[in-house]
Amino acid sequence: MIVLSGSTQLFTVIALVSLPTVMFGGYSLLALLRKRKLTDGQRAYFRAGHAHAGVLLVLALITLQLVAAGGLGAAGQWVVCLLLLVGILAQSGGMFLNLLPGRKPLAHGVTVSGAVLLAAAMITTAVGVAMA
Repeated sequence: MIVLSGSTQLFTVIALVSLPTVMFGGYSLLALLRKRKLTDGQRAYFRAGHAHAGVLLVLALITLQLVAAGGLGAAGQWVVCLLLLVGILAQSGGMFLNLLPGRKPLAHGVTVSGAVLLAAAMITTAVGVAMA
């Protein structure tokens, strides 16, 4: 049995509480689609941001279990948790930034930064699992 404590417990709670916000995002997307309030490009980015947020939160829940069971110390666990949090917000948030006019370069940079942070979290988690 994996015991969550400290950072992994806190960030598991954050991820679980965040899931209803993604569910509300799906509801909001449907409402906007029914009212035809989005352009084709906005619709694509809204869907992508929404889908990434949901999938990445589920990935975070799995990763947090691996981090808790792995061989990283408390500092390493905090690093992975923070990388996951900021990475998920940046990866999916960057796609939502594309909804704003004139924000494409910023949105792209935020999305790519999120991907880099998430990759660092996965590699650090893999090292912790290998050390266990």
